[in-house]
Amino acid sequence: MNQNRTSRVSGAQASRNAADTSSSRTRIPNALSIAGIDPSGGAGIFADLKAFSALGAYGTGVVAALTAQNTCAVTGVHPVPPAFVRLQIDTLFGDVRIDAAKIGMLGTAPIATAVAEGLAAPIAEGRLPHRVVDPVMVAKSGDMLLDRDAVGTLIDAILPLATMITPNLPEAGVLLRERAPETMREMRRAAERLRRLLADDGLRFVLLKGGHASGDPVDLLHDGDRMIELPETRVATRNTHGTGCTLSAAIAALLARGLDPVDAVREAKRYLTEALRHAERLEVGSGHGPVHHFHAWWPR
Repeated sequence: MNQNRTSRVSGAQASRNAADTSSSRTRIPNALSIAGIDPSGGAGIFADLKAFSALGAYGTGVVAALTAQNTCAVTGVHPVPPAFVRLQIDTLFGDVRIDAAKIGMLGTAPIATAVAEGLAAPIAEGRLPHRVVDPVMVAKSGDMLLDRDAVGTLIDAILPLATMITPNLPEAGVLLRERAPETMREMRRAAERLRRLLADDGLRFVLLKGGHASGDPVDLLHDGDRMIELPETRVATRNTHGTGCTLSAAIAALLARGLDPVDAVREAKRYLTEALRHAERLEVGSGHGPVHHFHAWWPR
């Protein structure tokens, strides 16, 4: 082997060694989305995987439902058989370390039960430290994504698993079986009552999103003791499809990376705001288009 080739090989090996050393210092976390498939890519698992990738987590997914939808309407929902949802979960956790999970659209009570039962062992064994639940019920188009008889199962089986839930105001009303909160006083009361739906062990959060209220939105983050107001300037755009999915997935990715829950929420909100501000660069459909998950990476 000549000297130049030897030098090149040695250099390549040195680069590999450096990469190995670097990767051991900066292990990339794995995040899981349990949700539905949106063919338009703006919501559900596809949106979650984009948010995971943009924020430095490797994305995995368990499909709970298939939908036929675009930026204007949902024309069909096909729930995945609950036994197959459970098989996906068991198979994934049988091999892959999961640092955080985001649970979104589940669709039916049997699927919610399958998810709760499938995650029970990983949670009990400490193999799933962060669980962000986005209680998806209605699409941006107004179409229902959760059977009405599944709300009770969501409350009884899924919410107790969560380390954080991220309902919007209408979802909060459904979960509490009352009118959706409108004023800040009503939001504070709702956040306190929602926190009681979560388990009592450990630090658990309610992020009550105020985007449906008039004016600039204010979210509330409540852990049972602190009530933190998180004001935001409303972004004027029609590209709001999948905002809830994106925010909850972003929080999960940042928790997987080791951020404190409060810091993870603040950073995820900043990320979503920028994704909304740059969303007009996308041309996807004629209705409520998606946010720009990769605004910081794609050419401007």
